[in-house]
Amino acid sequence: MYRIQVGQGSCGISAGAAKVYASLEREIAAQGLNASLFVTGCNGMCYLEPIVDIYQEDGGLTRLVKVGEAETAAIIEYLRTGDEEAVSACVLSGEDADYLERQTRVAMRNCGSVNPEEIESYIAAGGYSALEKVLKDMAPEAVLEEIKTSGLAGRGGAGFPTWFKWKAARNSESEDGLKYLICNADEGDPGAFMDRAVIESDPHSLLEGMLIGAYVIGAAEAIVYVRAEYPLAIKRLERAIAQAREKGFLGEQLLGTKFSCDLRIQAGAGAFVCGEETALIASLEGKRGMPRLKPPFPAQSGYWRRPSNINNVETFANIPWILQNSGAAFSAMGTETSKGTKVFALTGKIRRGGLAEIPMGQSLRELIFEIGGGIQKDRPLKAVQIGGPSGGCIPTELCDTAIDYQALSELGAIMGSGGLVVMDDSACMVGIARYFLDFTAKESCGKCVSCRIGTKRLLEILDRICAGEGREGDLKLLEHTCLQIKETALCGLGQSAPNPVLTTLRYFRKEYEAHIREHRCPAGECRALIRYEIASKQCASCTLCARDCPAEAIRGKAKRPHRIDQDKCTKCGACKEVCRFDAVVVR
Repeated sequence: MYRIQVGQGSCGISAGAAKVYASLEREIAAQGLNASLFVTGCNGMCYLEPIVDIYQEDGGLTRLVKVGEAETAAIIEYLRTGDEEAVSACVLSGEDADYLERQTRVAMRNCGSVNPEEIESYIAAGGYSALEKVLKDMAPEAVLEEIKTSGLAGRGGAGFPTWFKWKAARNSESEDGLKYLICNADEGDPGAFMDRAVIESDPHSLLEGMLIGAYVIGAAEAIVYVRAEYPLAIKRLERAIAQAREKGFLGEQLLGTKFSCDLRIQAGAGAFVCGEETALIASLEGKRGMPRLKPPFPAQSGYWRRPSNINNVETFANIPWILQNSGAAFSAMGTETSKGTKVFALTGKIRRGGLAEIPMGQSLRELIFEIGGGIQKDRPLKAVQIGGPSGGCIPTELCDTAIDYQALSELGAIMGSGGLVVMDDSACMVGIARYFLDFTAKESCGKCVSCRIGTKRLLEILDRICAGEGREGDLKLLEHTCLQIKETALCGLGQSAPNPVLTTLRYFRKEYEAHIREHRCPAGECRALIRYEIASKQCASCTLCARDCPAEAIRGKAKRPHRIDQDKCTKCGACKEVCRFDAVVVR
């Protein structure tokens, strides 16, 4: 009897996993094979999707990667005969197996192993045992003490102690006794998909963590505020909520106790600023998502002016593990000031793009090279953007820095929710700063002048520099404006928006100076500051570049070196991409 699991997170489905599943289902039924087929979520190895796991009766696992419909016949042959040679071309290599073996998984402990669409799969993996323990054997104060011992800080970016927020909400009262517990699943950072993967792959861990939190603060209603752009996450979360309600984990008198709590989903409209607590609350209330001044904090006056607690998906997903294994076990991982593990989304010019969960304290370099497999095409690592658009760019010489809230702050960056964009030597750091600032300027809610106007002024200066129109004094103006915005912006979006500019100015100032003083982009990325030329000695006169040039800007005869008409050239780079002889150069 074989148990077959096909990874169907968003990454797997986009790579063709649903078609693979349908093909396997059809062939297994047609041939009457002794095998059961299940759906699972993303195990974090997004770069190898679609992934098919085949479990033998003795517990052995054969993991197949990059499986297409064409490989279905080979899998069926393996199921019929047990001959591993049939699927040898798809078997996970030892090098890629290292990707998971080097990780320590807490929040993602079930991702890729349980069936996210069936509550029985989660229960079989120990699910809801922490909730039962808490409701039947622990007072709210005892749970708070365990969370305090764990040192768990909010994984949404701010790193605020979870126990402190819970205690503040627990100690607050409203006239009618109502309190609310809210999950912030409005993951908006470019390149970040940690929360989405947890909901798609292990939704019940989120529900269980939220119910424990609701019990501690005394909330009878819990809400998941999730991005509407996450349809699969919403679908699986809706199913999980319905199943949990049927099993008695949601609703009146949970598990026969006096505690009652129900949970619902609110789909957000995709405003980045709604990642800020008070803006999220405004959106929940049907208002425009805009932050307000604090205090009062949500713990005192939040959703509908009742005491409210807000944490993100990863924070809640850690809670059941902590209650099952003890706060001390969680605290034993990480550093003195940053406890436990953290999930990162590895994107950019990295070989192994996906999700990785590691103990705090490991270095960025370890994460990139030992788990992420290094840089594509063996190019040099230039910088890492950590913390999303509000994070900072850390140069390669500082990538031995430990992943720790304090250490990253000292570099001018932030942990953020866990987005990690890896850049090689082809990245223009001025252009990178401009890209992230363009995002935050567009996502500004416009409530405070410093963010609404300040980010636009910064973007105008960066646009000018990238266009070769930079002026002496622009760098001082950038720094002055950045600091003014940080000091006067109303919420975290505006206060952190200048970080990409400040860190690139701090670590890559020479690139800015080259743009302004030499009208040159050292990375060859800014179109206004570069030109494509053909080196006659390297040109093989193959005419491939001329055939691929959309502007018909390349001239030359067969067996004679070609040249580029600069008046016609649109600087699209197509010629450089197709040239096999490295004859096209950027100057």
